[in-house]
Amino acid sequence: MRRNTTLALSAFLALSVAATATVGHAQSRGRGGQEQGQGGDDEQAGKKKKRDEEWNQPKAPLPQLRNAGPCPYVKVLYDASRFIEFKDGKESPSATGFTGEVQGISSGCAYKSDDPINLRVEILFQLGRGPQAAGSEHTYRYWVAVTERNQAVIAKEYFDLPITFPAGQDRVFATETLNTITIPRADAKVSGGNFEVLVGFDVTPEMAAFNREGKRFRVNAGQTAQAGTATKQ
Repeated sequence: MRRNTTLALSAFLALSVAATATVGHAQSRGRGGQEQGQGGDDEQAGKKKKRDEEWNQPKAPLPQLRNAGPCPYVKVLYDASRFIEFKDGKESPSATGFTGEVQGISSGCAYKSDDPINLRVEILFQLGRGPQAAGSEHTYRYWVAVTERNQAVIAKEYFDLPITFPAGQDRVFATETLNTITIPRADAKVSGGNFEVLVGFDVTPEMAAFNREGKRFRVNAGQTAQAGTATKQ
């Protein structure tokens, strides 16, 4: 399932139209081969002149890069990278309800001069339904935050991700596309490297602790026949 989501991170950040990915192609040309034979001075001079004219002729400029600097660093917060419900707080596959995990993130940005940074982020989720999950529908909640690099959060926004599990299936994938996140810059000296974009599930303190300790089941949540305690990886 793929879904486009708009993002408005408080008054500090603004939402613009969806960014279009651009690809720049650099062209190169190699020599066809070395000259053969000695010839006279005039012949050699003529070949050299022709060769110089060929290799020193003006070339069309490559497409100008749109970015004045690096893009913001986009990553998943480890403590909130997975969502795992446990019935009665028991950490075992047989007690598992709904689960979720951020499988991957891709992003791209564009800015120049002292313009704001326009950032587009795509998030891939894997979502699960364990034996203790109630029903076939669940709404997951996740958040996206913009921070100054290794410093305080500038803005944070929460999103709902409603999922319906088809009959007989306990795993689905969903892709969320956050169209352009616009990050203002004080001046042209402020690059995208000054910012981070963090993504994570809205988890309970118990879920965060479970993730932080690196615990993970070696079997699928729905396979109760191999029930066991979570192990650290």
